[in-house]
Amino acid sequence: MSDMNKTLDEIHTSGSLGEKAEIFQSGRGNVSGFPSPALIPLQDPFLTPNAQKTRTKLCKGTRSTKEGEESFSSPVPNSFPELLPSTLSPLVSECLLPWTKSSASQVIKVYNEDNTSKAVEVPTDVTARDICQLFVLKNHCIDDHSWTLFEHLSHLGIERTIEDHESVMEVSSGWGMDSDSRLYFRKNYAKYEFFKRPLDFFPDHMVSISTETNGLVDHSELIQTFLKSSTCPEIHGYLHAKEQSKKSWKKFYFVLRRSGLYYSNKGTSKEPRHLQLFADFSDSHVYTVLSAKKLHGAPTEFGFCVKSTKCSSARDLKLLCADDEQTRTCWITAMRLLKFGMQLYQNFVQPYQKQKASPMRSISENSLVAMDFSGQKTRVIENPSEALSVAVEEGLSWRRKSCHRLSGHGSPSAAQSSVPNIAIHLAQPWFHGKLSREEAQRLIIQQGLIDGVFLLRDSQSNPKTFVLSLCHMQKIKHFQILPVDDEGELFYSLDDGHTRFADLIQLVEFYQLNRGVLPCKLKHHCAQITL
Repeated sequence: MSDMNKTLDEIHTSGSLGEKAEIFQSGRGNVSGFPSPALIPLQDPFLTPNAQKTRTKLCKGTRSTKEGEESFSSPVPNSFPELLPSTLSPLVSECLLPWTKSSASQVIKVYNEDNTSKAVEVPTDVTARDICQLFVLKNHCIDDHSWTLFEHLSHLGIERTIEDHESVMEVSSGWGMDSDSRLYFRKNYAKYEFFKRPLDFFPDHMVSISTETNGLVDHSELIQTFLKSSTCPEIHGYLHAKEQSKKSWKKFYFVLRRSGLYYSNKGTSKEPRHLQLFADFSDSHVYTVLSAKKLHGAPTEFGFCVKSTKCSSARDLKLLCADDEQTRTCWITAMRLLKFGMQLYQNFVQPYQKQKASPMRSISENSLVAMDFSGQKTRVIENPSEALSVAVEEGLSWRRKSCHRLSGHGSPSAAQSSVPNIAIHLAQPWFHGKLSREEAQRLIIQQGLIDGVFLLRDSQSNPKTFVLSLCHMQKIKHFQILPVDDEGELFYSLDDGHTRFADLIQLVEFYQLNRGVLPCKLKHHCAQITL
């Protein structure tokens, strides 16, 4: 009985929807006398049982107003009438239906890259990380800690990453009723990359700590200077700024300190009498500006802005523009660190601490070994290199069998052997079909400009070829994948036939392990899901 109370206490104190779901999934949430609730957190408790199976239609919440209060009520009946909170003890009802213990709830709509959306009812104190964990569970995604919630303000043409700890309701409460504001759920590989590779985000010429250190930065302690209040990191450099109520842009020397963002009215002077306050971050956030040239006449497309939470129109935005992507990324990253400080680092390490406390792998999985069944007697493969080569060969053998099955449905011909080679990649998450060059670049930028972010697509200039779009050094490069015909067999190559692959899956797997002719290995594929 004490074990059950311990489990229930653990559920009550957990602040994350994902943590509650893990308790149920592990079987620790089962209560004697009731059916096992292990699958309940993976289903939407606000859909009927039939809708749970088909999921053919999404029901929007209806807005109702009573006595001056604004609330949302779902038109869908309770999915579990036999488990109504009123019929169970408060302790058990909170265990089986975790969200029922929060009396205040609200309906939010979350969008994806292809503008599909999902409406869910959540507690008013839900955080961005809670929402991401919920959608990871519901869409059976791999949680690699890069899924992110974005605030997208279409009427202003700006967007930003909502930090994992931020309250989603507080963010949406600042939206105007007539504004086209949305929440987007998508990947952001660069969200915490600066903790791993700070030198890629903070060039030497843009960073200094204080006059006490003669402006020298210890690279091993670069991030710590942002997290500690006792040190004074400083970002400086030239930026284009849009003048208030004017269409013109002027270039100024800017300095970012803990007290705010300043510009110098006399060259590069940092004397207090020459520094003018441009913006502070006590009640503001930094946003990326989309289509800066088109919307605001900016000199480059690398625009960003500081927006007050009370700001509702484009003329109130404090618009800035950098000369290149690395400069913009440096300023935005520094502003995030100075605003949220240690909280960002806690957001970064929290998932890893959680995995360390409760590892997902079981004892039986840790004791798995590679076996060789080719001889008269089976043997354990102890050499890791041999085990890897056997695994690769098994994969190639399985793929050849799959191709043979696919090609067996039509009339045999020499050309037919190439059909499975063309079709086998269509179901891969890194293949995006008929995507234009501009759309591929936009997608990679949205999901993070770090080394190794990639996608494959059909070539628009040559229908028989494919293109690999890859990010390296915060720049996007495109590599054409050419078909190679060798005695009736079709292969694919990135280096004019020197390295050949039977299909695109082999090609991607090879360059995930080997850089080859590419500037870097393939690390993170651009992923799109349908909510």
